[in-house]
Amino acid sequence: MSKPIIMTIDDEPHVLNAIARDLKTHYQNDYRIVKASSGIEALEAVQEFKRRSVPVALFLADQRMPSMSGIEFLEEAIKLYPEAKRALLTAYADTAAAIASINAIGLDYYLMKPWDPPEENLYPVLDDLLSDWLANVPVPYDGIRVAGTLWSATSHNVKDFLARSQIPYQWLDIERDSEARTLVETTSEERPQLPMLFFPDGSTLTNPDLRTLADKVGMATLAQQPFYDLIIIGAGPTGLAGAVYGASEGLRTIVIEKGAAGGQASTSARIENYLGFPQGVSGADLTRRATTQAQRLGAEILTAQEVTGVKVEGSYRILTLSDGSELSCQALIIATGVKVRELNVPGIEPLIGASVYYGAATSEAKNYKDGKVYVIGSGNSAGQGAMFLSRFASEVTILIRGDSLQKSMSQYLIDQIDSTENISVMMNSEVVSMEGSDHLETITIKSNKSGDTETVMADAIFIFIGAVPHTDFVKDIVELDKSGFVITGQDLIHDGRRPKNWSLKRDPFLLETSVPGIFAAGDVRHGVVRRVASAVGQGSVAISMVHKYLETV
Repeated sequence: MSKPIIMTIDDEPHVLNAIARDLKTHYQNDYRIVKASSGIEALEAVQEFKRRSVPVALFLADQRMPSMSGIEFLEEAIKLYPEAKRALLTAYADTAAAIASINAIGLDYYLMKPWDPPEENLYPVLDDLLSDWLANVPVPYDGIRVAGTLWSATSHNVKDFLARSQIPYQWLDIERDSEARTLVETTSEERPQLPMLFFPDGSTLTNPDLRTLADKVGMATLAQQPFYDLIIIGAGPTGLAGAVYGASEGLRTIVIEKGAAGGQASTSARIENYLGFPQGVSGADLTRRATTQAQRLGAEILTAQEVTGVKVEGSYRILTLSDGSELSCQALIIATGVKVRELNVPGIEPLIGASVYYGAATSEAKNYKDGKVYVIGSGNSAGQGAMFLSRFASEVTILIRGDSLQKSMSQYLIDQIDSTENISVMMNSEVVSMEGSDHLETITIKSNKSGDTETVMADAIFIFIGAVPHTDFVKDIVELDKSGFVITGQDLIHDGRRPKNWSLKRDPFLLETSVPGIFAAGDVRHGVVRRVASAVGQGSVAISMVHKYLETV
């Protein structure tokens, strides 16, 4: 952390310079000495220190100053730094005010002017105060801080993006933390939009979109060139595997991801059955390793940038991005994966992102410590989510519509769930309504066997109920099945006939769509096995098919 600050305030220049000189003589190795010539000037500096998360150890203020007295300054300063020690420099005539402030603002000490010699009248007092501060002050956090409210979808989106991008941050709940609330209020002159983000350099962002946030934290959102050999849409396991193999084999490769890298896999608390990780591996860690590997090999990865359209002009595939720019390539891989299917029940809409979450929402789990949470779903992702949540919540209940987990969940997960005391499973059950004002309060559960309903208290719900492909942007370009998944390879051949408008004299390659040079891999494909290992394998195979295609153009 940066050196803690000792701040001295006095309106008389010769006094201010003298006290600052004496402070530097004794404390400059361990503290940064900051001086101010007025209470107003000092308060502005204190606000900036707070935005930058710079620790303040001691305020030493002159009592008699115009516009703002020393006591008045301390009253405001300790709202931002309640743990800082506070002392007054007074003349004899001001001792009554100093004594009164002991109770009013918790004054730690008052010192008489002059303080010469400092070895007798200054340093012993301040040494004692600073020693006490060092023994009790918490170590300040010097990274990104996110201030907002727990029941806020916008705050959740920011936290989720940072967590999935593995960017450390500190969460400040302004409803539970008065110091955080004061920080927000003193930073913004008007009623702020939340969340508000504070960065180590003192800058702030208010309710940023993901692209603005990505730019701020140093992630690439703009391509380095207009044309690539290969563009991959989607930075899940499939897209990242494609990037690793494509870049390593000499293709100018760029990956475009509309959110955070990792896809659904990045939200998995632990993947137990991925080859080569006998202890399991978190989705976030696997994503971090793959991203680093792809970038080391030369692939570009754009984050928080969405592809809104694709068109074909001769041998070029041209992509339109959400900012209106265009990129072109010779070969394109669609690896956009799937998203969790939405649950349509009364009362859910205003609660999404505010105690009702799609997916694991690992950034939120710790907020439900000792809480009662529900998981809706019967697949592996639901099981992994339940196991992760069980580390925080006192009760985790899995709701499934069927009568068995064996039909859709791996046995190793079932065994773990059975052996976890605070996880229970309700069979033949579904949620039919949710109630709550700004956050979830109760849910109504219906038995699919008896038809009976039961309303129970609930702190949060995490939803894993099937998958919907991300293919809207190519629905008019490539052939999709009735569920919206991309059809590829031999599945495009019907009664011996190639796809409509297919102009080539060959059949589509493995993983190739109904448009030559456009491939699809991973969960977005029709009929795919949805496993991380399968996704990674398809990403690598897709590169082999890309090479075969490029040999023909």
